[in-house]
Amino acid sequence: MKNFIYLSPNFPDNHWNFIRKLKDNGLRTLGIGDAPYDELTDDLKGSLDEYYKVSSLENYDEVYRAVAFFIYKYGPIDWLETNNEYWLERDAKLRTAFHITSGFQEEDMPVVKYKSRMKEKYAKAKVPVARFHMVDNFENCRRFIDEVGYPVIVKPDNGVGAAHTYRLKNDEDLKNFLATDITEPYIMEEYIYGEVVSFDSITNSKGEVIFYTGNVTPNSLMDVVNDADNCVFYIRKEVPKELVKIGKRTLKAFGIKSRMCHFEYFCLDRDQHIGKKGDFVALEVNMRPSGGISPTMMNYANETDIYEIWADMIAYDQTDKGQGNKHNCIFIGRRDGKDFVLPHDEYIAKYGPKMVMTGRVPDALSNTMANTMYIGLVDTDEEVREFIKDGCQTK
Repeated sequence: MKNFIYLSPNFPDNHWNFIRKLKDNGLRTLGIGDAPYDELTDDLKGSLDEYYKVSSLENYDEVYRAVAFFIYKYGPIDWLETNNEYWLERDAKLRTAFHITSGFQEEDMPVVKYKSRMKEKYAKAKVPVARFHMVDNFENCRRFIDEVGYPVIVKPDNGVGAAHTYRLKNDEDLKNFLATDITEPYIMEEYIYGEVVSFDSITNSKGEVIFYTGNVTPNSLMDVVNDADNCVFYIRKEVPKELVKIGKRTLKAFGIKSRMCHFEYFCLDRDQHIGKKGDFVALEVNMRPSGGISPTMMNYANETDIYEIWADMIAYDQTDKGQGNKHNCIFIGRRDGKDFVLPHDEYIAKYGPKMVMTGRVPDALSNTMANTMYIGLVDTDEEVREFIKDGCQTK
């Protein structure tokens, strides 16, 4: 029997589905987390063969001892994973320490975590990348801005999501940013005018794509965070053929195997020096599933079960799980305190069965996904626009 350790199995709370499908496929499922066992959901408890509680997942020594305990009790570990951006480096360190070869090792991390290093792989995939400068001092940053012009984007070179990402519009913004207590490397990039789109995939051990889909984010997550705005994105009914080609080239350039990934690109909304309107430009790679509730939305959009497809990849290196009809699956995250034209009950009532899920966003995700979620399933572009308008329009 293969042994699979899943770290932080309770967060995000939909990840128990990954574990359940592993168990269904005959793997021994072992969880390590810092939540008390009694606080785990019944679904998660029923999906784990054993759970080891640590006082904090941030404490490497404790987690190390937990892995060592499982090896002592059950033998070698075949897989160790969290499917969580925050823990990617921790996962790699543990795999390296215990010679678990089924995922990224420590030496692999720089090129998949540092935005400046990602660019070399995107270039290998022949995908255009934004010009950049590593933030140092005013004079050198200003010299770069003389070349690309304002606005520019600054963000941690090794960062998660849109946290601590800012748009600088003038010298005053630049001086104010440089005057803050910057304790980590920041990357400065030229501003790209476009819509963020993604290519999401599951690959087998040969690097072959066994499932793909993609999403569209009409409003910037940076603005959602910095302006406490609503959150909008949707799993699209069809991924453009050119984006599929680019996504597969990116997978090959990064050498991705046996993994679920979320690659982000800009679709240019106007002609720019980097390309023509409609062209795709690299943004960043994320070596894990799209965040939050996205995997469940992919299921709705594709009438399939990506949790099962992923678990089939782990267990069998292939899947016979197909796709059904395709739809657009939209996420609206409403920010608390806004006065919406359509109140909660009316919004739900208007869409009836097309409103497939509602609820509160976990506090840990509300910074980027707002506070109350509404997930709708529609087929046409016009319906997408109407669902978004009804969800976000304020008085």
